[in-house]
Amino acid sequence: MECHPVTVRAAVHRLQQGGIAGLLDAPRPGRPARLLGPQDRAALGKLLDESAAAGITWSAPGLCDWLWAERGVEVSTDWLTELLHREGLRWKRTRDSVRHKADPVLQQAARARLEDLRPSG
Repeated sequence: MECHPVTVRAAVHRLQQGGIAGLLDAPRPGRPARLLGPQDRAALGKLLDESAAAGITWSAPGLCDWLWAERGVEVSTDWLTELLHREGLRWKRTRDSVRHKADPVLQQAARARLEDLRPSG
């Protein structure tokens, strides 16, 4: 079995004291892992589908806040990101930009001024 003798002795003692039920793993210390239940995953999937259809994007912290407010589920952004990756979702970080708001005439004028400033030669 490739077990250390101390491990085997501990298992034999647990078997003698508690029978088969004594061999079950003891509860682990610390806070239990937080999982999203099937209903929570379905609600999150519906939210993301509806948001994608409407052109709305979400950040991981925003999704965590939504899960807390709407579903009462508290998860960290790192854990939620891991769960979304396990579900096969991939994304890129969003970037703030005002390029779509720029006036093309002003952009052309700025380019012309920059061309005038370039050294010739």
